[in-house]
Amino acid sequence: METGSLDGTGAPADQPVWRRPEPGLLRVRRLLLTVWAGVLAVAAGVLPGLFAGPAWAACALVPLACAAACRRLLERNWRSWRYAERADDLLISRGVLWREETVVPYGRMQLVEVTSGPLERRFGLATVQLHTAAAATDATIPGLDPAEAERLRDRLTELGEARSAGL
Repeated sequence: METGSLDGTGAPADQPVWRRPEPGLLRVRRLLLTVWAGVLAVAAGVLPGLFAGPAWAACALVPLACAAACRRLLERNWRSWRYAERADDLLISRGVLWREETVVPYGRMQLVEVTSGPLERRFGLATVQLHTAAAATDATIPGLDPAEAERLRDRLTELGEARSAGL
């Protein structure tokens, strides 16, 4: 982000300073996983167990076992999300098996949105969505503190206007 010898972390100053989503994003995703696993367990086991016989009630264990395995994957996915502001662009990195790194030049940004659904608001989170001229650009940063999301929106908008003025 800034040029100089070293930043406060001891890393070279020309390296990007990566930021991560809030831990609340992991809690929201775990809550959604638990709710959906419960619904699927009822649908897959309890209802067939009542109508087709008690042996079919064991099917309720399948969604619960899948949810237990996915719970660990959720944390890995949450840890994979990060973003960094550089002098000319914004970097967004995500993915566990298939890593994706999106580079969005400030001058190409057309719209920066901050959204927060009911569940996100309950957990104190917001999502920043970047829109560019390229329709395929998936530039989303989920799980930010609302104050950080607004700061990022304002900064990106300011930098986008300054960089696009020469176009």
